[in-house]
Amino acid sequence: MKIKNLAAIDIGSNGARLLIKRFNPEAPEGMKVRRITYIRVPLRLGKDVFTLGKVSKDRYRMMLHMMRGFKEFMKLNHVEAYRACATSAMRDAENGRKVMKRIHKQTGIRLEIIPGEEEAKLLANNILEAGDNNHTICYCDVGGGSTEISILHNGRLVDSHSYNCGTLRMLSGKVSAETLSELKENLSKVAKQYGEIQLIGSGGNINKLFKLTHNKSDKKEILMEELRQIYMKLKVLSIDERIGRYGLKEDRADVIIPASEIFMLVADALKTDRILVPNISLADSIVDGLFEQLIG
Repeated sequence: MKIKNLAAIDIGSNGARLLIKRFNPEAPEGMKVRRITYIRVPLRLGKDVFTLGKVSKDRYRMMLHMMRGFKEFMKLNHVEAYRACATSAMRDAENGRKVMKRIHKQTGIRLEIIPGEEEAKLLANNILEAGDNNHTICYCDVGGGSTEISILHNGRLVDSHSYNCGTLRMLSGKVSAETLSELKENLSKVAKQYGEIQLIGSGGNINKLFKLTHNKSDKKEILMEELRQIYMKLKVLSIDERIGRYGLKEDRADVIIPASEIFMLVADALKTDRILVPNISLADSIVDGLFEQLIG
């Protein structure tokens, strides 16, 4: 099979991403897949949707410019196929499908609004492909609009669920106590059923929390005690102070607090003392899944 350049577009509630990878099945092991381009835009759709219930005209214009740019980057990198997915904010927006159709008409990019359960399963594929069959794993991805949880046992996906408790949704006061209670109760049942569970975290916030507490060469995990310490340091600071002292971007400085709270809730329910942070994302799952689909 010839070399293919493939792309994923992930329109999340906080950020939007374009990931382009080169797949070369004939290359030596470890070199078959290579990242070519990764672009993140702080679109913050959830800031509109979780307060107004829809995507505003200004945010739509921003999204349109971004998608036109993504299209040019795909042309520049000779992308042969792509998949573009939108998640929690677009699922909830009353004008989400209208925006999706207008984007397609204006740019030619066909956008899918994927259900939360599919999002959770896509994310779990990264772990399944890694071939770790020796642990019961809880894969937790904390986004701006939702938190995706997938449970894998003996190398098999046994449960997958999406909870409406993302970071921007929490900052907007739109997360119910019932949702958090359901998340905690479900994970407590998982811990009781499977015993020791390995927690794997994904998303920009857990990656940043790892970077704030570790050197680049350290083992890719963060102890819960380390997470609680950095959380307490960040929580007492203003957003401007978090930006100044810790070099956080503006669209990270606010959401990192609710993200920490969600990860701590998940870890406590599972009775685990650490989170593995392998730095994998929904965009990786989308583009890798596209390649698998193309090779049949």
